[in-house]
Amino acid sequence: MSDMTTDKRLASVDALRGITVAAMLLVNDPGTWGAIYAPLEHAPWHGCTPTDLIFPFFLFIVGVSLSLSLLPRLERGVAPSLLTRAALWRAGRIVALGVLINLLAWWLMPDRHMRWPGVLQRIGIVFAIAAPLAIWTQARVWWTTIAVLLLGYAALLSAGGTLEPFVNIASRVDSAVFGHGVWSIDPATGRGHDPEGLLSTLPAIATTLLGLLAGVALRGKRVHALIVASLVALVAGWVWSQWMPFNKNLWTPSYVLWTAGLAGLLLALCHRLMDQAAWPAWGRRFGVNAITIYAGSQLMAVLLEGFGWQAAIYQHLFAGWIAPLAGEKAASLAFALAFVALWWVIAWAMDRRKIYLKI
Repeated sequence: MSDMTTDKRLASVDALRGITVAAMLLVNDPGTWGAIYAPLEHAPWHGCTPTDLIFPFFLFIVGVSLSLSLLPRLERGVAPSLLTRAALWRAGRIVALGVLINLLAWWLMPDRHMRWPGVLQRIGIVFAIAAPLAIWTQARVWWTTIAVLLLGYAALLSAGGTLEPFVNIASRVDSAVFGHGVWSIDPATGRGHDPEGLLSTLPAIATTLLGLLAGVALRGKRVHALIVASLVALVAGWVWSQWMPFNKNLWTPSYVLWTAGLAGLLLALCHRLMDQAAWPAWGRRFGVNAITIYAGSQLMAVLLEGFGWQAAIYQHLFAGWIAPLAGEKAASLAFALAFVALWWVIAWAMDRRKIYLKI
């Protein structure tokens, strides 16, 4: 398949990726975790808040980006083995960076235990699997892989006997593999759970492959088909949720279809407005350095907390005068917005100087 979109970046994809990264920074970096507006929090367990859409949207866009970057190179005759080595090397760097940031947090914060999984680690793993599939196989294999992952994972969750925290099969696998090196530990039982754990990464791969298929639809100018498929995914996800609820921590199959459907519709909307109607590509500057901005922001957050600076900055520049006027939640949100704004300035400066770091 060859058309005018195969050899140029789509502003809509960069913008949507950037908006997603900005949203990540917003929800990950409040002034205080004790005062957060409800839409900026994850669902306690089952459910799907606006915040629960952010990470699957990013992984969906990873898949879209693969179709727009790898497939044109294959069509121009670049060797598949060369593309595969580059993709796996990049995936390894992303995983290593995530582990290093977690190691730094463990070292700087006496009350923090070492966590082995993480957001960057999951991005790297799904990239390492989705990229070779995009390079070496065709769409029918992607569809088959998605079906096997979702149905197989649903069977595993059901065989585990329960979806409850710490005792579901995903948590039990994470506890067996990582011990206490996970996000949270149940003090009563000593069992652990990680929202970016091993078993729940399987359906996250399906999220990325759905994005890969969406990107192929964009390249082929089949936007109507993308919209129809996204609506079908939404309905299928909602129906499935009647038996297996939306759950980001477990990345349930219903959650995969629901979030992919929403991501596909948003992608089609951004494509229509930004690529076709030439609307401003808000978020593009975040998007062209997405991993760099996210990793840099996480490193900054670790350093601010590790050296004890965040509490002082938050109290003196935000809470001290905003909380008496508008409440603690408003002060906490103001800090998060300022954090995003700071990184927007950094992203703007990098883009202005044509600095694009591909970690």
